[in-house]
Amino acid sequence: MARTISGDDKFDLQQNFRRFIKFHDLYQLHNEQFKSAKASRVWIAAVIAIVFAMGSSFFMGVAAGLFGLYFYRVISANMQKSSAEEGRESAERWFAAKSLKFEGRVLYHFEDNMLETPLDPFDDGIYG
Repeated sequence: MARTISGDDKFDLQQNFRRFIKFHDLYQLHNEQFKSAKASRVWIAAVIAIVFAMGSSFFMGVAAGLFGLYFYRVISANMQKSSAEEGRESAERWFAAKSLKFEGRVLYHFEDNMLETPLDPFDDGIYG
């Protein structure tokens, strides 16, 4: 017997599916930006500027600015990633309350451990 979802939940399910996909894509984007910000080599230039800063306050200011730039990029990317992750987790909790789960961008019933029957929230056949 095929599992069905209440017809009353159709609109909410579709809206939350769109919301989850949006947050999932945002999380992936911000996660890549976070990795890029952490991999930035600006801090190396700041360390070199500190070596020259022993004799000049100008280089000390340059080093401080470069360190500030590096940490600003890392912290802002981390905040954006965390915001997208919170939205995604909120949507996942809503689906878990309806006995549904996500594997990547695909929706399944919670009991479907083998992931054999993906659900399309825009298919009217799954609503009873």
